[in-house]
Amino acid sequence: MLETQNNIKKFNDERDWSNPSSIKDLLLNMNEEVGEMWSIIKWVDVETQQRLIKENKEDVENFIGDMIYLIMKVSYLCDVDSKKAIEDVLNEYEKRFPLDKAKGNHGNVKAGGVDLK
Repeated sequence: MLETQNNIKKFNDERDWSNPSSIKDLLLNMNEEVGEMWSIIKWVDVETQQRLIKENKEDVENFIGDMIYLIMKVSYLCDVDSKKAIEDVLNEYEKRFPLDKAKGNHGNVKAGGVDLK
């Protein structure tokens, strides 16, 4: 993961695209990408969503690649080790959503879910 983050940094450094002032624009770009993905599956039931995802696999893969790229770029611009960040979050989630209480349940406490935060 850190190797990928470093490769993305190298790619951007070579093009003079490693500008910390672009962080806000990268976050807006993430919203745009989410909107593109949403446009594939909006307003349909889960079964239809799954079919549309399969039928548009190339677009879905592109969305995931774009999002990972943007997250990794924000990571290095913020001097965050993405590997450590995801490991820390997973450790936190293990505590917040223990298997014996969270399995088969969601994390929205207001709607009856489990979150020990």
